Order: sequence, then structure tokens, then C-alpha cells
Amino acid sequence: MTVLKTSLRNFFAHKGRMALSAVAVLLSVAFVSGTLVFTDTMNTTFDKLFASTASDVTVSPKAAGGNDDIPQNGRPESLPASLVERIRKVEGVKDVQGSVNSLSVTVVDAKNKNVGPTSGAPTIAVNWTPNELRSVEIASGHEPRGPTEVVVDGATAEKHGLKLGDELRTVAVTGDFTAKIVGTVEFKVTNPGATVVYFDTATAQRELLGRTGLFTQVSVDAKDGVSDDALKAHVAAALGGGYKLQTAAEVADAGRASMAGFLDVMKYAMLGFAGIAFLVGIFLIVNTFSMLVAQRTREIGLMRAIGSSRKQVNRSVLVEAFLLGVVGSAAGVAAGVGLAVGLMKLMASMGMELSTRDLTVKWTTPAVGLALGIVVTVLAAYIPARRAGKVSPMAALRDAGTPADGKAGRVRGLIGLALTAAGAAALVVAARADEAGPGSLWLGLGVVLTLLGFVVVGPLLAGGVVRALGVVVLRIFGPVGRMAERNALRNPRRTGATAAALMIGLALVAGLSVVGSSMVASATDELDRSVGADFIVQSGTGQPIVPQAQAAVAKTPGLDHVTAYKLVDAEITDPRGKVSTADLAATDPTYVKDLRREVTAGTLADAYGEDAMSVGSDYATEHRVKVGDVLTVAFKGGDTVKLKVAAITADTGQVDKGAMYTDVSTVTRHLPADRVPNSLLVLASAEDGQETAAYEALKDALAPYPQYKVSNQADYKEELQNQVGQLLNIVYGLLALAIIVAVLGVVNTLALSVVERTREIGLMRAIGLSRRQLRRMIRLESVVIALFGALLGLGLGMGWGTAAQKLLALEGLGVLEIPWPTIVTVFIGSAFVGLFAALVPAFRAGRMNVLGAIASE
Repeated sequence: MTVLKTSLRNFFAHKGRMALSAVAVLLSVAFVSGTLVFTDTMNTTFDKLFASTASDVTVSPKAAGGNDDIPQNGRPESLPASLVERIRKVEGVKDVQGSVNSLSVTVVDAKNKNVGPTSGAPTIAVNWTPNELRSVEIASGHEPRGPTEVVVDGATAEKHGLKLGDELRTVAVTGDFTAKIVGTVEFKVTNPGATVVYFDTATAQRELLGRTGLFTQVSVDAKDGVSDDALKAHVAAALGGGYKLQTAAEVADAGRASMAGFLDVMKYAMLGFAGIAFLVGIFLIVNTFSMLVAQRTREIGLMRAIGSSRKQVNRSVLVEAFLLGVVGSAAGVAAGVGLAVGLMKLMASMGMELSTRDLTVKWTTPAVGLALGIVVTVLAAYIPARRAGKVSPMAALRDAGTPADGKAGRVRGLIGLALTAAGAAALVVAARADEAGPGSLWLGLGVVLTLLGFVVVGPLLAGGVVRALGVVVLRIFGPVGRMAERNALRNPRRTGATAAALMIGLALVAGLSVVGSSMVASATDELDRSVGADFIVQSGTGQPIVPQAQAAVAKTPGLDHVTAYKLVDAEITDPRGKVSTADLAATDPTYVKDLRREVTAGTLADAYGEDAMSVGSDYATEHRVKVGDVLTVAFKGGDTVKLKVAAITADTGQVDKGAMYTDVSTVTRHLPADRVPNSLLVLASAEDGQETAAYEALKDALAPYPQYKVSNQADYKEELQNQVGQLLNIVYGLLALAIIVAVLGVVNTLALSVVERTREIGLMRAIGLSRRQLRRMIRLESVVIALFGALLGLGLGMGWGTAAQKLLALEGLGVLEIPWPTIVTVFIGSAFVGLFAALVPAFRAGRMNVLGAIASE
């Protein structure tokens, strides 16, 4: 009980000094809790959506893809409408509805603007049936009743300013058709951002599937007392094979599985950044408790002198850490819920609507947040607590304050150098690896070891680096600058630990900057070397190009040639009988001009001969295929044919790596007309001297199809740079959390340092140091610590990034690009970070009463 009382007294006596460490715990726990709440809420939202839309049993074509699959030919797999009446007669069936559902559409308003989502969610066209009333309700107007009527979801109508009577044009694979809005619907559960339009059944069949008498699925409801599994068994027995049957639970499971990849990537990425914040927070907590223990050396000595045991002193410090962990973690859990709501609002601004009504906080979330925060805080305080337990009763006779630690321990230095050397060796092995898998393991090991090594050896480096920085940065400020330098050097362990917190965040920023810049430089270099086409036409969402849009491209004046690029599902059997699945690239013969592929054997132009093809070098090596061999190709939904290998292309670089080519005419001969895929992209080249005119003409020709973008090579490079830049900006934003925690560490270190040097500051003020000079001294000390951390972090990060780029060169990213403007900007920015961190401590130091400071102990 005495230990608890002592801990509580000390905790509340130093609550101001604990506050910044509590904020570090709060931020770290908030990120973990917010991530868990956000992903749980997304799961709840989609579970409700799937549950509200699924019938007891759903019958689909056996070849149908997943919920988010866009068919390559633009036509969803279909079922004969006669199936509805067959199923209606099955035992246990209460109701049957045929559905038409297509993702291969674009909906355009009267201003020729795509009203589809920009978040990556689909535009869905469906037929209106009574089943729709399970998930939506008519908010205005009425359901579609004829070929010129359409109903749209309310969120899309509100976002794009659509109202009853407005005309929408729907672009489908069968052609364009227009209809007037006669109603809007609101979802009974959250619609996570999709645009949904409804047509009457006959119109949906004719315009989306090409003819009436077809459905994409049949929804079956059971009579009372008949289970979903029993109904599924009855329907399966009546229909026989050739169909895919799923219960409502199986449909929901399939929907969850389709979302799992996206959610897992987001969840683990955010938890990874939370881990980084925890790591940085550990340095702050260690520093805080180390300084508090050092400042209370005399007090602890007195406690030992009057009978406190080492164990009691140790336990007292750990209880303080426990209290800090509880307070910080509890606040962090609450802040995490707020963070989750903020993420939901951010996703809403990007087009993915998530309702706060579905906010899901499981009991495991606060449990995990509290456990993590408390355990990490107590572990971080363990070493300072051990030091406190080692304070002897004789310490009560010493002057209060912290003795300077002028030298870092030799053992610590040797361990740090050994870890750094081992990590550097691992990075070298990763950079020279022949395979990406083993190389990635060496890279991860190298990153961990070099990070640990720099953390351990930091105090040893502090002396030399801070002195060098002092010569460049501090000496121009005269005696004040020299005092700031000596203060930073007074305790190398503290300086090293404070700088290490900043080092981690900046190392990650530098490493990712090098990788991102190298990706852009490598892709740009490859485009310059290999792409000969002047223009690329494609959809940003991966939607195939509808025939009418491709026809518009072909008619554009000023073009020398147009090349279609299609992907065909096929099973390929090599001469030894080994079967593999592949996407065969069906292109026009002009593709050899549009993309300059390196050929290791044969001639690529010959692959466009009758019943010929090419293969990639990796496939040729694995399957022992050479030019002249014959492969058996089974086209999905078409013929099985023999194709002769006419060329082998080198699998280097990123563009079309591993691609197998054949002529479009080969595919059209062996596939039914309605199974031939649409072009995934179209390449075009202008006639000599007509590049600018053809570029403008091509954009004009595709103006009615806003889902497609025309890019010349400069546009394409800019888009690539913007995509990588946006990804890096998101990562930098998340890493900002770690940097904020590191800044708090600098603030805390300076604040505690000012308290520790109260008497010294009073004496300096008494002999003539002005308030302005005192504040400048503290600011300069902060700047040099921040620059020390920046130097270590940026150097370490560039090493990581260089090793990662050498490893990625195996995947075609062969150009190393160091983003010097970013590196220099971050380094200079670190000085401002140091200035900002010193504002409050410097202000408090300047306000000290001189006589009171001199009289303090």
C-alpha cells in the first residue's frame, strides 16, 4: 500500500512532465483502436448489405465470376429465362425472381459527365423486381415501367444534381441508350459508394445482355419451415449440374471474401504504422522516466536510507508507468473511436459512404488498446526502474540533479557497431540477391539490424556529429551557440535516444522516397525505351473498351494505325502435357511497332501468322519450350487449337512481362462472336507531323465516352508520377504520427532538461545571460538534436531505399533515383521541427525567477 501511495504522489506531483508521454501513448493506442473500429464497421456495413440483398438460394451460371468481376466481353454470363418456371415447380419454393445485373456499364448525364463513383466502387445496372424492395425503398417517383425510364439511387442523384425528368445515357457493350429518371431510391442499409440504376426487365435484358429471354441469376425464396440448405438441395436435384447454387449465407461469405483483401491491406498497413508510433513512443517514455529517476536521485536515496528496499523503489517506478499506461491508453481508446469516425468521413469524401449508425466497437478493441498501451509503457519504463532500484542510501548526501554522462559505454558502442555492421551486410546480400523471395528476407533483416544498431550506437555518434553540426550551425551564434552545443553533448545517451525517435520516422520517409522515385524513374526509362505508340486509350477502372468507342478511335483522322489489345482466358498444354492457365494477349500485328519487345529467339512478327503465338522466356524455360514447338490452347468458351511458337520474348522490365501474344484474327476464328473479349486498351500512332492534331482529334472522338482517357507519352508519365506521389503522400501522412510523437519526445526532453538545470539557468541569468539569449540557447539545442536525428534517419533511409531498389531491379525497376530535393527539404524541415519543439520549454525557461532558480535544489 505504501508503494502505491508513493507512486500516486509522485505521478500527480509530476503530472505535467508525464503529460507528453501520455500523449505519445494516446496517439499510438488511438491508431490501433481506430483501425480496429474502422475495419469492424466496414465488415458490419457489408454484412448488412449482403444479408439484405441475398435471397434464400441464388442460382447463377457455373462460369459466372465474383461479385466485382467485369466480364472481358462486356456481357455477363447468363441463364435462360425458362429456368424461372422450372424452379417455381420445385418442392419448397415460395417465390422465384429472375435478375439482370451488369457491372459493364457507364452512365452519363446530360452534360456528358460520368455519374459513376470515383472511389473504385462499381456502377451497377439491374432490372427492377419486387426483390429490390428488400434493400431499397422508393424515395420519389415510381419504379421503371418502360424502355425510356430509369431509376437511380438517391446518393448519386444528390451528388450529381440529378432530378426527376433528367435524361441519362447508358453506355453498354450492345450500344448506347437513353432514358429519363422517373424515380429515386434510398438504401435501407448503407450503400458503400456504388452507383445503381434500375431498368424494367425487358429493357435490361435487351440492352445489357443483347436480347430478351435471359437472366444473370435467379433468386429463390423458401416456404416457411424450409431451410436454405434443404431448398438448395431440392433446386439442385431439379436442375442437375451446370449451375452454381448458393444459400444466402454462402453469398454473404463470398461477398466478405471479395472484400477481405482490400480490408486486410488497409488494416495491416495502419497497424504497421501504429507499431512504428509505439516504437517511437518507447524512446519518449524511456527518456522521460530516465530523467525523472535521475532528478529524484537524492529523493530515492532518502527513501532507501529510511528503509525502502530496492524492490519497493523499482516497483514504485513501474506503478507510475502503469498509471501512465492506463491514463494514456484509456484516452487513446476513446480517441480511436473518434479517429474511426474521421476515417469514415474521409472515405465518404472519396465516394465510399459508411454510416455512423453501423459504428462497431467490439469489446476486444478497448481490451487490445489498453493491454498494448499498458504493456508497452511498463516495458519501456523497466530499465529506468532498475536504475532507480540501484540508487544507494548514500545518494541522499549528494547535491540534487543529474550527473553528466559524458561518455557512452564502450560495451554499448561495440554492440551498436556490431549490429550496424551485420545489418549493412544483410542489406548488401539483399541488394545482390538473385531471387526476390530470399532477398526480401535479407532486406527485412538488414532494416531491423541497422535500425537497432543506429539506436544503440547513437550516443557514441552524438559526440562527433553534434560537434560537426555545431561548427556549421551553432558557432555563428557565438557563446550562446557553444553553450547549446555543450548542453547537447552533456548527456550523449539522452541526446541519442531523443534523436533516435525522430530518426525512425525520417528513415522510413527517406527509404520510401528513394523507392518511389526509383519506381517512377524506372518506369519512365522503360517507356522511353520500349513504347513506340503515340497514344494510349484506356479506362482508369480497368473497364474494357466498348466496340462503339473503339470504332470512334479507328475513324479518327490523322492516325497512322490503331492497335487493339485484348486478353483471352485460355488453358495451355505444353508438348510434355503440362497444363497451365494464362491470359493470352490478342493484338493486331502493328503491336510490334507500338511496343518494342526484346526477343530471345524467333521473330515476334511471325507470332501474328496463322495459328501462331509467342511465349515469355520464363514460361519457355520452365516448360522447356523452344521456337517451332506446338502448344495446345483451349480458349475458354471456344475451340481447342494447336498454335506454333514463333518467338520467345525476354521477361525483363515491367511492361507486358510474361505476356504471350497472338493475332486478334486467331482469337476471332476460334471463339464465338459474343465471347470475343473487348479491348482492354487501344494503342495508336499518328501520321508523321500530325501528332498534335491527331491527339486533339482523338480526344474529341472519345468525348462521348468519359470513362476512357487518351494519354500521350508525356501524359502517361505524369499519371504514373501522380499515382506514386499520391501513394507516398498517404504513407507520409501516416508516418507523420511517428514524427509527431518524436517531436513530443524533443519537447519532453527539453522541458525536463530545463527543470534539471534550473539552478544552472538561474546562475547564468545572474551573471548576465539575457532571457532572449537563454531562449535562443534552448532553441539551438533543440535544433541540433533534431538535425542529428535527421542526419541519422536520412542516411539510414537512403541505405534502405537503395538496397530495396536493387532488389526490385529483379522485377524490372532498374533505375536508382535519389530524390535529393525531398531529402534536402526534409533535412531543412527538421531544423524547423527542432525550433517548434523548443518553443514552450524556451518560453518557460525565460520566465524563471532568477533568485528562485538559484535557490532551487
